[in-house]
Amino acid sequence: MGQSDDPYAQVCKGKLQLKGDNSIKKKKKKKDKKLLEQVSKIVESETPESKPARQKTKAELAFLKQQEKMQTQRILEKASMTHKERVEKFNQHLDGLTEHFDIPKVSWTK
Repeated sequence: MGQSDDPYAQVCKGKLQLKGDNSIKKKKKKKDKKLLEQVSKIVESETPESKPARQKTKAELAFLKQQEKMQTQRILEKASMTHKERVEKFNQHLDGLTEHFDIPKVSWTK
């Protein structure tokens, strides 16, 4: 009665064996040197020689110049303040906000 009541009596012990070959080997991919050379030649041939270079207009040049100027100005502003000063400025900003922006307290028991 003891073994027939045991639901795990038929379980096989030991490691799982796969059908067929017991050893699993990964095949290494071989790179075709000729194919790589052909691809590199194609990439080199598609350099700006095949595509005519487009001249930028005065407006585009002025826009890029202004963008660069604004970016350097932003970088200088960020570099001028220390982390502590930035935190203090942010805290002052939060103090100035109204209570409308506060996260409401949620309570299950009132």
